[in-house]
Amino acid sequence: MAEEKQYTFEELKKKLTNKERIFCHEYIVDWNGARAAKQAGYSEKSIYEIAHQNLIKLHIKQYINYIKNNLEEESGISKLRNLKELAKIAYSSIAHLHNTWIERKEFDSLTDDQKAAIETIETKTVTMNYDESTKEVEYVKISLYSKQAAIQEINKMMGYNAAIKTEISGEITNKTNLSELTTEELIRRAEAMRTVERVKNE
Repeated sequence: MAEEKQYTFEELKKKLTNKERIFCHEYIVDWNGARAAKQAGYSEKSIYEIAHQNLIKLHIKQYINYIKNNLEEESGISKLRNLKELAKIAYSSIAHLHNTWIERKEFDSLTDDQKAAIETIETKTVTMNYDESTKEVEYVKISLYSKQAAIQEINKMMGYNAAIKTEISGEITNKTNLSELTTEELIRRAEAMRTVERVKNE
């Protein structure tokens, strides 16, 4: 039995028709061939047959396998993108607006990056009296995502909280980052290490 030809990604892109390409990208969403065929623009009367035919074509099977194994590229999700989104929360400059009512125009003046740090939004309209006239003013109250939680997640992703290795009694054991220990815990650890050294020297 002859081996199946292995196409390069560039060859696959050239072989695929536009409908086939859409079919592949839709298919990996929920593995429903008929729905994928419909979304790709095939006749609804023949979507089941088209789905069957497409799924046995070599170049389509290989293209589906490629995008299935490269979901970060397919979805646009990456570690860098996640870090950038977390950074918007961790280093936002609008903490003074947290749980404070502000006029709508002040809210609208916030940048997209600043708005990305907002978890919830409340609005209310207040009727203001000006001499013989009245004016309705819209106010907005925002609640921010936790800056501390965002910083902790960044530290975790970057490996800043990695455990350190401490040698005690000749054994290597994983210990918590020293910066996370309380003063009492640090004192107890120092006393334990002094005891170990004293025993070694006796």
